[in-house]
Amino acid sequence: MSASIALVDDDRNILTSVSIALQAEGFAVRIYSDGEAALKAFAENAPDLVVLDIKMPRMDGMEVLRRLREKSQVPVIFLTSKDDELDEALGLAMGADDYIAKPFSLRLLIARIRAILRRTDARAQPQPEEETPAERLVRGRLDMDPARHKVRWDGEEVVLTVTEFMILEALAQRPGFVKSRDQLMDAAYQDDVYVDDRTIDSHIKRLRRKFRQVDPQFKAIETLYGVGYRFGEE
Repeated sequence: MSASIALVDDDRNILTSVSIALQAEGFAVRIYSDGEAALKAFAENAPDLVVLDIKMPRMDGMEVLRRLREKSQVPVIFLTSKDDELDEALGLAMGADDYIAKPFSLRLLIARIRAILRRTDARAQPQPEEETPAERLVRGRLDMDPARHKVRWDGEEVVLTVTEFMILEALAQRPGFVKSRDQLMDAAYQDDVYVDDRTIDSHIKRLRRKFRQVDPQFKAIETLYGVGYRFGEE
C-alpha cells in the first residue's frame, strides 16, 4: 500500500505542483489549504507523513504542529520561508522532523520524504514476541527499545520523534565517543540528502529539553564545540 502524504499549504500553486509530483512517485496525497481542516481530517484518518507550511492564515503551521504533537508523533516536514532561521529552529524545537526552505526542489522534497518514511517503516517492522537483551540499548539511566520505539530515563518515558530517536541511538551506542554533525546526519537520515548543520543542533536542543522534563539535571548529551556531540559516560 502506498504511503499517505498530507500536504497543508494555503498556496494553491504549491498544492497543485507538489501533489502532482508526489502522485507521480506513487504516493497517496491529501491536500489541505487550511490548518484547522487538516487537523480535523487527521483525527479521523491519520496520514503517514505531513508536509506543512508554517505561514498560513487562521491557523499557522506552528499551531498545527503543537496540536498535532499533543496526540501524534507522525513525521512532519516544515516548509519555511527562505533564510528564515527563526522559523526553522522553532519548528524543529517543537518536534518537526525536518524542514525545507521555499523555493524548493521537488526532487529534494521527495528525497527527504522517502528518507523519513524509510526510517519510520524500519521502526514499524514486526519483531519477535520474545525479546532478547541485545535488542535493547541500556546506558546507565537510559533505556532504549528500538523495536518498539520506546525510550525511558530513570524509568520515565520520553516521547521522541523518529529523527530524535535515531540521533540519540547513534550517540548512545558508543558512550564517551564523539559523533560529528556529519556522522549524526548519516545516522539519522541514512541517505544522500543534504541536511543543514542547524538541523542537527536543533534536534539536540529538543532532545535535551525533553529529557529535562523528566530530569531537570539531565546532562548526558554533551557538546564539544567545533567537534560534535557525545553521550557522556556515568
